[in-house]
Amino acid sequence: MNIFLETYGCQMNVADSELVRAILVKSGHNLAKSVDDAEVILINACAIRENAYRKIYGRLDAFRPLQRKMKQDQRPFIVGILGCMAQNMKATLFRHPVVNLIVGPDNYRALPSLINKAALPQQGKRKPLEIEANLSEEETYSGITPARFDGVNAWVTVMRGCDNFCTFCVVPYTRGRERSRSKEEIIEEVHDLARQGFKQVTLLGQNVNSYRTDGAAFADLLLAAAEVQGIERVRFTSPHPKDFPEPLLEAIASHPKICKHIHLPLQSGSDRILKLMDRTYTQDEFIRLVEKIRAVIPGVSLTTDLITGFPSETDLDHQETIAAMEAARFNSAYIFKYSERKGTIAARKYSDDVSPEVKTKRIVQLFDLQHEIALELNREKIGQTMTVLIEGESDKRPGIQIGKTDGNMTVMFSETGLAPGEMIQIEMTEASPSVLTGRNLDLTVLSF
Repeated sequence: MNIFLETYGCQMNVADSELVRAILVKSGHNLAKSVDDAEVILINACAIRENAYRKIYGRLDAFRPLQRKMKQDQRPFIVGILGCMAQNMKATLFRHPVVNLIVGPDNYRALPSLINKAALPQQGKRKPLEIEANLSEEETYSGITPARFDGVNAWVTVMRGCDNFCTFCVVPYTRGRERSRSKEEIIEEVHDLARQGFKQVTLLGQNVNSYRTDGAAFADLLLAAAEVQGIERVRFTSPHPKDFPEPLLEAIASHPKICKHIHLPLQSGSDRILKLMDRTYTQDEFIRLVEKIRAVIPGVSLTTDLITGFPSETDLDHQETIAAMEAARFNSAYIFKYSERKGTIAARKYSDDVSPEVKTKRIVQLFDLQHEIALELNREKIGQTMTVLIEGESDKRPGIQIGKTDGNMTVMFSETGLAPGEMIQIEMTEASPSVLTGRNLDLTVLSF
């Protein structure tokens, strides 16, 4: 059958979609280039934010005319929801008239048979749903090589699930408990990626600090990946601030191919809110970790996640988050309004009592502060020459290429004639909160 796959959400969803493509192709299905060419539409969707739900339900509603047309033509038409949303919202999704397939993150091996079953002729007004959404304590998709698109970076999932049970987070309920892939299998995958021409790999896990297999810790895995010939850069995401091991810092500092960038989720600067979130560290402990990281890895780029408007958050709690941001001085931050997630501890125990207006006011303040800090940090880079990995062409500016520094900062510069994946020395000439502008090898200045 012709199958069109859409992906919404984080890097883990992107990596999972690569697994799904591999499973489907191996089973004899075809990957369609558009919805119009498909008999099966699969949506791999995130469950973390409320906006994701609204977007997906709007997308499902848009398929109703296509469903009617396919029915009139007496052609099969299957719409399936995959991933965290399928796992967390299967009862709600069951009621949507276009959905007839629901498959959770641990059940992708069953997709081909479920699709074939859903395609069988049915009696009655509405097809029954095929639902496979059971969590596993063992599934790591060992033996499946993800079907990736060409590019510079490849996502490599090193572990699945999470054992932290932060009160706001749905991941332990949608992706199950932590389990790690074998080091040998991961490194063989990295070798294969190098043979395919990928120049960068990003190792993925909900909490990579917890990676453990056959006596190997995450630092061992990171160093082994960096030794693979043909791979120029190794990144990872995300660690948890509660248990950042010394060997991991030493590995990042010591190896030139391991990028000097750490995504370190703070979530809140208030000790009271952090306790309600069950984050298991205080603001002081977090800032001391930041200071330690910067002492061991000079010039490291630090990014973070923040949630504003968590239940019972007061103006004082908000001010403590502002103080933490000022102390940590992150290079960038993903900042979200708290949205209650079905099944989480926070949804069961706490009332979502911070008004939308207050959440909006606070998130604007955090955005403004972060933009100010990021602009100051980026302006410090003006005049420096930095190594940039070319990622491609600008979609909006003809003749402009885009790349990333070791610290994961975006750089724009004039066309060089070099292909994506090449490394180039760029002298930084201008800065905004989110982008650096540079002078490339032919000394042509890119000016906005």
